[in-house]
Amino acid sequence: MEQAIVVAVVTIAGTLVGAVLACVPGLHVYNIMALVVLASHWLASTGTPSQAEILVPLLISLTVAWAMVNTIPSTLLAAPDESALFTVLPGQKFLMMGRGYEGTMITGAGGLVGAILLVVGAGCFAPKLLPTLTAVFRPHTHWVLWTVICFMLMSEWPKGGRLGYAGWKMFFDGWKHTGPGLVTFLLAGLLGFVLLYRSPIAAESAFQNLMPAFVGLFTIPWLLLNLVSGIQIPHQRFTIESSPDRFVILQGAFAGGFGGAFAAFFPVITGGVGGFLAGHATALRDDRVFLASQGASKFIYYAGGLLFFFVPGVHLTRGGAAWMIKGLHVPHTYADFYMALACVALAAALSFLLLGPLTRATIALMQRVSYRRISLIALLFAVGLVFYVTGFAGLYILIVATGIGLLPVLYGSRRMNCLSVILLPMACNMSGVGSTIAGWLGLL
Repeated sequence: MEQAIVVAVVTIAGTLVGAVLACVPGLHVYNIMALVVLASHWLASTGTPSQAEILVPLLISLTVAWAMVNTIPSTLLAAPDESALFTVLPGQKFLMMGRGYEGTMITGAGGLVGAILLVVGAGCFAPKLLPTLTAVFRPHTHWVLWTVICFMLMSEWPKGGRLGYAGWKMFFDGWKHTGPGLVTFLLAGLLGFVLLYRSPIAAESAFQNLMPAFVGLFTIPWLLLNLVSGIQIPHQRFTIESSPDRFVILQGAFAGGFGGAFAAFFPVITGGVGGFLAGHATALRDDRVFLASQGASKFIYYAGGLLFFFVPGVHLTRGGAAWMIKGLHVPHTYADFYMALACVALAAALSFLLLGPLTRATIALMQRVSYRRISLIALLFAVGLVFYVTGFAGLYILIVATGIGLLPVLYGSRRMNCLSVILLPMACNMSGVGSTIAGWLGLL
């Protein structure tokens, strides 16, 4: 009973901290967890015994809170230019229509349904089904990953080409968005090979090897766009205008749950890719359904990938959170599994309750402080964090990654192509050709 109380208190505290930190743009939960792990190793070196019953629920609650609440900066602090209003994600559309609060809450509702699906599904079926699924799919992981990559690239089919042009003009019009998308995929993949085989990051910071690349590919470009575009955020209303019924939320959550579970089970595939695949598989068109699906997909990807690690007899290590916990504690019993399940359920419920107040507080801050100033502070914070963790080598990687990440922003292609930084090297390695390609590139 005493241990259960400790786990509950730590989970609540971790959820509160994680929910607040999730509102900071550019700050990823894995960076927070890495600092916690470093602090625990430092304490262990001073003779302080490791407190797994405290660290494990703390890291779980941080992950769950971030997965639920991070929709706030991704929706409210990633506004598009007015000319791109109808080519961006639905979350940004809601923001520019003064309905950012509504978009955030619909996404959170999808995440909550995803949490229910995850807790019920994992609690009832994971210990029985996961060992069999792992044994069946493990030999086929490489071609599944290549299939996902091929679908991503094929879905970037040339757009345009129907504006009355002829000959080469029609060709260039059709490929003006798709071409930069394919170039982005190739360049990000080359960067991934460099980081995997000859990273300039010092050995003591190797646990954050990909951090500068991800910040440069995904965070810095839209912050720079916010600074130079002079965007004026319209007044935000704290009402749910479209009143989505339960069917809308459930439809999106079930579709996103499928994609999130797919991404959590297979290595390297992220929640965004899983949600993308689920959207195509279920033909999602309604913006509200899309938002709910993304909330469920992201939640199940992060929380599910971590929860699978605790399934007895499997220890499926997916995502940075599971790898960091693995260095502190390896679960062996059903007690560990159900403790993690309870932590996920408690943290998910509490973080959803915090989502509304934190969204209101963020919008209130945006109304008092200019959007450019918030973006500048976030930019300085992101760059400073990269320098603190990885030094000057990390800044060099950050600059290169930012150049690649700006291509989708400037040319209107999919930012998902930047995920090639991990997709392409890992797919090649799983197929047994990674070292050969690295040799061709002069990295060996």
